[in-house]
Amino acid sequence: MDPTQRPLDLLFTALADPNRRAMVEQLSRGPATVKQLAEPARLRLPSAVKHLQVLESGGIVMSEKAGRSRTYRMRPGAFRQIDDWVRQREAAMEAAFDRLVQAMHDIPPEDDTP
Repeated sequence: MDPTQRPLDLLFTALADPNRRAMVEQLSRGPATVKQLAEPARLRLPSAVKHLQVLESGGIVMSEKAGRSRTYRMRPGAFRQIDDWVRQREAAMEAAFDRLVQAMHDIPPEDDTP
């Protein structure tokens, strides 16, 4: 496996779970505590913390602790790597279609005369 793919794998893994995606949705509107993130999905705090750890290891969120409360927020540029990956795939597909169009133009027309 390409070592540069590891962060991308962690990012996609972090987004694979619907509870984590819901947390990302909530955090995209602003910072929130673990309790605030757990409530909508009716998660127990330890489960919410595990989900948030996966999001943090995927580079999507970051946290800070103040007293007994931990607040999470989106990491700036968290999805840049996904954007780059998608752009590269789109460029490869467009290049393949361009080659197909060129190959079709290079085929000589058939002679219809008997």
